[in-house]
Amino acid sequence: MNFNTSVYPNAVKPLSAAFGIGEQEARTGQMIYLVTYSIGCELWAPWSEEFGRWPILQLSMFLINIWQIPAALAPNWGTIVVARGLGGISTAGGSVTLGLIADIYERETQQFPLAFIVLSSCIGTSIGGVIGGPIERYLGWQWFFWIQLIFGAVTQAIIFFMPESRSTILIDREAKRRRETGEDPNVYGPNELKNPRVSLKEAGMIWIRPFHMLLREPIVLCLSLLSGFSDALIFTFLESFSIVYEQGWGFGILAQAWAVIPINLAYVLTYFSYFPWFMRDGAIREAKGDDALPPERRLKWLLFLAPFEPIGLFGFAWTSLGQEYGVHWIGSMIFSTMVGIANYAIYLSSVDYMIASYGVYSASACGGNAFARDLLAGISAMYATPMYNNIGDKWHVEYASTVLACLSCLVVAPIYVFYWKGPQIRERSKFAQSLQAKRKENHGRRVSQTRAEP
Repeated sequence: MNFNTSVYPNAVKPLSAAFGIGEQEARTGQMIYLVTYSIGCELWAPWSEEFGRWPILQLSMFLINIWQIPAALAPNWGTIVVARGLGGISTAGGSVTLGLIADIYERETQQFPLAFIVLSSCIGTSIGGVIGGPIERYLGWQWFFWIQLIFGAVTQAIIFFMPESRSTILIDREAKRRRETGEDPNVYGPNELKNPRVSLKEAGMIWIRPFHMLLREPIVLCLSLLSGFSDALIFTFLESFSIVYEQGWGFGILAQAWAVIPINLAYVLTYFSYFPWFMRDGAIREAKGDDALPPERRLKWLLFLAPFEPIGLFGFAWTSLGQEYGVHWIGSMIFSTMVGIANYAIYLSSVDYMIASYGVYSASACGGNAFARDLLAGISAMYATPMYNNIGDKWHVEYASTVLACLSCLVVAPIYVFYWKGPQIRERSKFAQSLQAKRKENHGRRVSQTRAEP
C-alpha cells in the first residue's frame, strides 16, 4: 500500500494540467490519502485481533481496489480527492501485517520475517518514484490509478491463499470441528460463548484501544513519534529530488526517477546488515535462555545506524549545489543512501521492540506507530516542495535540506535514551507488564488472548 502513496508525487503535474488546478492543490490528493490512511490503520488493526487477520485484510484490499476505479475515471478533481480519502481510510495494511508476525512467531524468532516485512514497506515507499517517472513520461494521468488497481488486485489474490493466523480464531474453529465430529461436544472457543460477539461497549473499546495505547503507553508514544518524524523527513526528502536533480544537473523525468534507486539499495543493504545481529542474539538465547537478553538489545544496531540520518541529510544538502559548482551528482546519491540506511533501521528496530513488548496486542500498538508515521508524512506532502522552493536565497535547496538535518538530530537523540533507560520505561507500561506476567504464567509460551481494559 505504500506504493499507492509514493507513486502519487509524479502525478501532481499531470493532474494539475488535466484539471486546471495549481500543483499545490494537486498535492492534497497525497495529503488526504496519507492522513486518512493513518486513521484507517487505527480503525482496522484492533478488529483483526477480534475477527481474524484474513477477513480484515481481504475486505480492506477489496475496498482499496474499488476506490481506484472512480479515481481513474474521475470527471473532475473533487472525485479524485474523495476517492483518495476513501482509499486511505480503507487501508488496514501495515499494522495488521505486523500483527501477523506476533501471531506466527515467538518474540525470540520474529526478527527475520519482521525485517523482510519492513523491507517491503520501505521499498514500497520509495519504489513509487522509480515507477512513477515512466508513467508520467509515457502514459496519461489515469494510469497512475489503473496501475495501483493492478498491483492491488494481484496483492489481494496472493493474500486470498494466506491461512488465518490469529490464535483465538483458530481455537474457535478447532472447537467447532470437535463438536461437529463428536470428538468433544462440550468444548468451545474463547469467542463462541460471547453473545453478542462484540457489544456496543466493546466495539467502542476496540476502536479506542490503539489511541489509548498511543497516548498512555510510553513505549508506543515515544517510538511512534520517533518513527513518524523519521518517516516525515523521508517523504520531505524524496519530494526534493525533482527540484535538486532538475536544477542542479538538468535531470529529466526518467533520470529523476532513477535517482531514487540508491535509497532502495540502501534498504536492501541494511536489511542484510541485521542478519549477524539476529543470529548472534539467537545463539545467546538458545544457550542461556529466552530472558538472557533484554528487549533493549533489539535497539543496539540502531545506535550505530541512526546517526546516518543527520549525516546523510547534511551531506546531501551541500552536495546538491549542482554542476555549476563542480559537484558531481554521485555525491548527493551517496548521502541519500545513508539516509535510507537510517530510515530502515529506525523503522525496523522500533516495531521489533514494540512487537516483542506487546505480543497479541501488537497490531494495536503498531496501529499507533502507523498513525504517527502516516499522519506526519501526509502533513509533509503539503509543505515539502514550497519549503525547498522558498526558504532562503539562491541556496534555498541546500538550506531546506540543512533544516531537515538539524531536525533529524531530534529523531536520533531519544534512541539512546530508550536503550539505556528502557527497563524503567517498560515498568510504566500497563500492557507490557500485563503480557509479561501472563507469559511467565504460561512458562514463556505465547499468550493467545489477553484482555486489557483502557
